[in-house]
Amino acid sequence: MRNLIRAEWTKLRTVRGWVVGLLAAIPLTVLVGLLGPAGSSFQCAGPHGESCANRTLPTGPDGTPVRDDFTFVHRTLAGDGTITARVAPLEDAEPWAKAGVILKQSTKVGSPYAAVLRTGSHGTRMQQNFTGDTAGPSDAGWVRLSRKGNTLTGAASTDGEHWTTIGTAEIDLGATVEAGMFVSSPAHEEITRSFGNIQEDSGPTQLTATFDDVTTDGDWTGDWQHTDVGGEPDAETGFTDSAGEFAVTGRGDIAPMVFSGGSLTKTVENTLVGGFAGLIAVLVVATMFVTGEHRRGLIRTSLAANPRRGRLLAAKGIVMGGVSFVVGVVAAGLTVPIVEALEKAKGFSLFPTSTFTVLRVVVGTGLLFGVAAVLAVAVGMLLRRGAGTVTAMIVGIVLPYLLAVASVLPQAPAEWLTAVTPAAAFAVQQSVREYPQVNTTYTPSDGYFPLSPAGGFAVLCLYAVVALVFAGLALRRRDA
Repeated sequence: MRNLIRAEWTKLRTVRGWVVGLLAAIPLTVLVGLLGPAGSSFQCAGPHGESCANRTLPTGPDGTPVRDDFTFVHRTLAGDGTITARVAPLEDAEPWAKAGVILKQSTKVGSPYAAVLRTGSHGTRMQQNFTGDTAGPSDAGWVRLSRKGNTLTGAASTDGEHWTTIGTAEIDLGATVEAGMFVSSPAHEEITRSFGNIQEDSGPTQLTATFDDVTTDGDWTGDWQHTDVGGEPDAETGFTDSAGEFAVTGRGDIAPMVFSGGSLTKTVENTLVGGFAGLIAVLVVATMFVTGEHRRGLIRTSLAANPRRGRLLAAKGIVMGGVSFVVGVVAAGLTVPIVEALEKAKGFSLFPTSTFTVLRVVVGTGLLFGVAAVLAVAVGMLLRRGAGTVTAMIVGIVLPYLLAVASVLPQAPAEWLTAVTPAAAFAVQQSVREYPQVNTTYTPSDGYFPLSPAGGFAVLCLYAVVALVFAGLALRRRDA
């Protein structure tokens, strides 16, 4: 087998056109990736005229990009303590509008916290540090949050007497914390996608929530005060206190930030939009690597020298897949920093991504190129025609991906294409995460695939395995 692999490697590297084609995949990936930011320009300004170019996104305690924008009515709590309140039902509110009690390290954006809250449509919850979310009773109106050391315990009740513990969290908030009531109301977002058309109905919202029977236990100091966390003081937000009944008006959200396509923020997978062009170059070479021998009749010589035809097919797949993997890794590894540099120069913000995630995306792109090349080898051995094989590969892998991410299709067909076709493997490039507690659109055009990176890659591997099996059977049963 080693000699077979060496022989196939020699064939590949001695044909100049094949080598040039594989190397061309690298600049193709980079250049197509540069087209987007190179042709983009924008002007934007904050509420006071300041530029919003290259703005740094706020992050939570674990580095996750976050929204920390809400109305906070608070006092200072030293050490252990408890706050309890009854929250009236949130009427005509967004599904993830929130009103409840919260303990937060400070009013600084991104500081750690824990909260027990009532929502517009998702019952009571305990949430902490933006990404943590635990469901509580659906009909409870009473909420309670207790602190003992670094342990925070959330509970809810329907009558104020019988309590159900929702969850606990270990969070170091420091010796003193800001604690009290809060209200947030995220923007309304309703997007309808049809063939080649997008209709969007979105805008900011505001909510007034009523709190009563507010009680505290522990070392609390100061009067109730109002802070618009994450924003400038707003005349329309704030609170009133009428004999212990608080009416708190707020907007914004306290939650993980999710990526939205078309925004001024760019993700790692945005830089790799040119990957499809590099992949086409790889698929063409992988096809010619097999069908070229059939066209010239050289396959007879190869089969005569290697009667065990399945091993010959395996050697071709190993060589082509391995080389294509390296090409994909190099292409992605160069493209990401080059395109990100241009995006920053153009004023775009970069969605914070961990080094591990970037490495996973780069290696995943290499695996996508490698297994797709193996699939092309198998299909080429089956069809024995270069044009037919290249067409099949583009229609099966590249076209579904382009249709899904270009907002050409409605959400359901786009998700179907990226779940059941080999294009599902493009999920390896997804670097952003979905959060059920954030109401937004999660579509391939926004960077969210229906399958996980591993699941999408497994779909491509399944196609490659099935194609190899059929190619091996066909190779054994027919003449060259």
